[in-house]
Amino acid sequence: MAEQMTVVSLVPSVTETLIAWGIEPVACTRFCERPEIESVGGTKDPDVEAITALAPDLVIVDREENRLEDYQYLLGRDLTVKALHVTSLSDVSSQLAQLASIFDVEWNYSPGPPKASRNLTAFVPIWKRPWMTIGSRTYGVSLLEHLGVEVLFSRSNESYPALTDEVVSTLSPDIVLAPSEPYPFGKRHFKDLELIAPTFFIDGQDLFWWGSRTADAIQRLDAQIETITQKDF
Repeated sequence: MAEQMTVVSLVPSVTETLIAWGIEPVACTRFCERPEIESVGGTKDPDVEAITALAPDLVIVDREENRLEDYQYLLGRDLTVKALHVTSLSDVSSQLAQLASIFDVEWNYSPGPPKASRNLTAFVPIWKRPWMTIGSRTYGVSLLEHLGVEVLFSRSNESYPALTDEVVSTLSPDIVLAPSEPYPFGKRHFKDLELIAPTFFIDGQDLFWWGSRTADAIQRLDAQIETITQKDF
């Protein structure tokens, strides 16, 4: 039955994971970076009418990634919607285990033991104009803390705090870890970011996409951070 199931994924991490499991969704979002699969809009603005017309057996959403109103709309169209909620490394195992059981897939995952503190504090911008960063109850913070990195604003009351230029100018982290998404930080932003602290660019998908890539992403980020700690800055 699972092999014949038609599924729409509105979560890039899930789309990647399903394909790794040998399951191709009938549709996904444009942010899933799968041009060979029909697109049904974005994560925050999916084409709910197009999804309804596809009449899939299952639609997969995530509470962090997608909007409540779209979830409710799809439920109101008598579609079966699976809502995941991943805000930490520990959530990956439990949430993906639920998904694996739906598709009769064996799923074994362990992030490994956490690293000892590296005595390294990082500012992780995720947007510019206005500045935004990752805060409490976010997968990105959980992953970096697992790797022994302290993240500024990790104890914030907000998951994604917005910051003024004035606040950013007063920050004093050891480093800036600038991910490639959701904001496409790159070389053109280097001078601005270096005003905050020594800056290093990291793969945003490794930092924020969870699922089939998590174990390898941990290894890649761990190696990069280890290299950073060897630098004199």
